[in-house]
Amino acid sequence: MGLDETGSRTGPVKVQRGVPEGAELRAAELYWDAFGRKLGPALNPPGKAVPFIAAHLNADRAVCASFEGRLVGLAGYQLGGRALTGGTASAVLRVYGYLGGLRRLLLLALFERRPAPGQLVMDGIAVDPDARGRGIGSLLIEEVAAVAAEHGRREIRLDVIDTNPRARALYERRGFTAVRTERTPCLRGLLGFGAVTTMHRPVEADEPRGLCAP
Repeated sequence: MGLDETGSRTGPVKVQRGVPEGAELRAAELYWDAFGRKLGPALNPPGKAVPFIAAHLNADRAVCASFEGRLVGLAGYQLGGRALTGGTASAVLRVYGYLGGLRRLLLLALFERRPAPGQLVMDGIAVDPDARGRGIGSLLIEEVAAVAAEHGRREIRLDVIDTNPRARALYERRGFTAVRTERTPCLRGLLGFGAVTTMHRPVEADEPRGLCAP
């Protein structure tokens, strides 16, 4: 018997802020499963990418969902100049070598997004494939909205690539609207996608917490 939207069949899904201590590698695996296709040209091979992500996580820049003590989903966000995934230029060069590292730094720079005043930038959602379709993504989005409200942000921003229509549909259901699409067909062969759509969702001052009750 698997998870359902509230976890009532097999117990509650626990949503918390921050990556649980000791779950950094698991968080990196989920992140890579969700975004490895996008980040692969910059961080491949996976055997280097996943440990690199795990070693440089900013654990306090995520909301996470756990079921029976196992991490099954997470959503990262950028706040105060820090995002869920980190790693300095010197760290990239140390892991990937000088020439390979320089190329990867140039590719990583393409993914950087800086928030406008009053915005919280959300990095996207990663959910265990076995737990998808059970409402976990919605719980995570609502908790990110609560974080945004508590920090006085008026808007959440995220970017979704054209090869991920499932994620875009979820964001639209949770109140996000597309504001612009940047088409980069020349990068499709390199990065695997040819357009990025920016989406916004307004944040209410009294945004409710998204934590799932037992």
